Amino acid sequence: MGSIYWVYLVSALCFGLFMNTLSQEDSGSDTITSVYIVTLKQAPAAHYFEEELRRQSHHHRFNHGSTSGRLNRLHKPRNNSRSHQKSSSYNSRVHDSLLRTALRGEKYLKLYSYHYLINGFAVLVTPEQANKLSQRREVANVVLDFSVRTATTHTPQFLGLTKGAWSQEGGYETAGEGIVIGFIDTGIDPTHPSFADDVSEHSYPVPAHFSGICEVTRDFPSGSCNRKLVGARHFAASAITRGIFNSSQDYASPFDGDGHGTHTASVAAGNHGIPVVVAGHHFGNASGMAPHSHIAVYKALYKSFGGFAADVVAAIDQAAQDGVDIISLSITPNRRPPGIATFFNPIDMALLSAVKAGIFVVQASGNTGPSPKSMSSFSPWIFTVGATSHDRVYANSIIVGNNVTIPGVGLAPGTDTDKMYTLISALHALCNDTTLANDMYVGECQDSSNFNQELIQGNLLICSYSIRFVLGLSTIKQAVETAKNLSAAGVVFYMDPFVIGFQLNPTPLKMPGIIIPSPDDSKILLKYYNSSLERDGRTKKIVRFGAVASISGGLKANYRISAPKVMYYSARGPDPEDSFLDDADVMKPNLVAPGNLIWAAWSSLGTDSIEFQGESFAMMSGTSMAAPHIAGLAALIKQKFPHFSPAAIASALSTTASLNDKNGGPIMAQHAYTSPDLNQSPATPFDMGSGFVNATSALDPGLILDSSKSFCFS
Repeated sequence: MGSIYWVYLVSALCFGLFMNTLSQEDSGSDTITSVYIVTLKQAPAAHYFEEELRRQSHHHRFNHGSTSGRLNRLHKPRNNSRSHQKSSSYNSRVHDSLLRTALRGEKYLKLYSYHYLINGFAVLVTPEQANKLSQRREVANVVLDFSVRTATTHTPQFLGLTKGAWSQEGGYETAGEGIVIGFIDTGIDPTHPSFADDVSEHSYPVPAHFSGICEVTRDFPSGSCNRKLVGARHFAASAITRGIFNSSQDYASPFDGDGHGTHTASVAAGNHGIPVVVAGHHFGNASGMAPHSHIAVYKALYKSFGGFAADVVAAIDQAAQDGVDIISLSITPNRRPPGIATFFNPIDMALLSAVKAGIFVVQASGNTGPSPKSMSSFSPWIFTVGATSHDRVYANSIIVGNNVTIPGVGLAPGTDTDKMYTLISALHALCNDTTLANDMYVGECQDSSNFNQELIQGNLLICSYSIRFVLGLSTIKQAVETAKNLSAAGVVFYMDPFVIGFQLNPTPLKMPGIIIPSPDDSKILLKYYNSSLERDGRTKKIVRFGAVASISGGLKANYRISAPKVMYYSARGPDPEDSFLDDADVMKPNLVAPGNLIWAAWSSLGTDSIEFQGESFAMMSGTSMAAPHIAGLAALIKQKFPHFSPAAIASALSTTASLNDKNGGPIMAQHAYTSPDLNQSPATPFDMGSGFVNATSALDPGLILDSSKSFCFS
């Protein structure tokens, strides 16, 4: 399958380049080609399977706590079904016939035929050709392809899994057994121990209802999949036709060159007890929410450009026909989809069919908060998850010579507890031939050759943290390397006053160090430092560096903070119905879950975070991290109640959610990027939906509010 798909992609690329050349040669505007997603009126294959499923479901009653008699969409792999293969082939022929008839004698390129969740196809055509297709009586909708983006552990303990949900159902060794979670994301690093199938003494039988395959490429060789990672594919035809796919950076395979997909997959279903070692420091052990569930990866997003709806729909369609039980999407559109309603975009319509086929769908709400109507997950059939904090923080601080303690961040060791070290600003330790006129950014400590090692050796080097770090032009890792090359005792970063409203996550440092994220606190440090300098009265040259300090270190976690609280970046309701921001009368988000400062697996070649490049774990924040928490917990519910519909799983999660933090007070919601803890108030349903997920109670929900698909269009 892998080699066939590669030939197809090469063909698509060549044709795409030809079409691009054609567009340039002809000055007519209608010759500019774009990718369109065409949906037909005829029902897709999943709707016929759904009818048979409904007939079978009448023979099953609710059987709390038992996994026997598992009902899983016809009890057979969809891909191996002879009727399914016939349906796929028939729909593809219908699509080809329609294109030939409507665009008689004209050039076009069909990228995908969708047949399982929606009946339609993605095609590269001109606007004039798209208009011809839209006028065909067989066609329901023609939509211009749009771009999507990623929405970027202690949490099992914080959620009560270790003493609650896991222990009640047999422990982590069986948590999520038999459930397949499909991830539409940036791929996966199959070499990571979080996805190995030999770390547990408990067997890993591949569920009989799953029929997915594992692509084999140079980047994803044979043997990459196993009984844990049971399927892996990639989808990039839309990106390739645009000429923006970079095979060396994006990998034409399921391999994760970004890191985001590896991270989200391990949050939901990573193995239990995997040591988290970053920058040589041990930060405990990691586990997914459902560590014994299976993972199927459908890569449709890429580091250099994000992704496109045509590829995402193809990935969703394939995941459903492969037999996944849950789909997790830590992705959102780059903008609100056009049309009469946000719901009627191709991605959400494909997900509606997935839900009708019995698949629970989880999506990140988006990182576009805290403004009202900033929601990026729209439809009532999708379970939308916002992000909260949890109760673990890594606090670091620097104690200066006038006995003032300045707080900061940095996953770094401290200096010797009984010793104070001299502070030396990088700007005051330049080599004779280096000046600010030559390099205005020299204070960011990116090149050790600019500095006088004799001055810095054994002392604390002070470096500036500017907007260039935010943009990736300068890095903490390179500054630390500079400090090490100069034999500094440690490194201290102060915040440039022009970096306003930027929230800095803890960053790993391989030597004593600290980052002071507050411009006001940075001024306190610099005022003490400058006041302690002794200068020659005549030349004004520095003759003595009088400022001293010690760094406490940030490797030890603190669990005393109040949590959870809704993070400032988590998208808020009300749910917008259209691009005019009319209210949709749909409650969003559905729920909130931990999404801030989450440790999870990282790709060995992941480049999404420069500071964690080359590491096997990373600490990330975003609603992207919150959604897979719910995907994993949904797997535990599906394992215990195999007959539960997607609506029943949503009900179990929503009706048992908590409205209080761990101290019994109301859950708070942050409302500003700058000083978020000073701009907060009790969370409303538009901030947190039903509340904060309660993993243990969700497995014993009591009353279930089930519903049929008709509720979506009543």
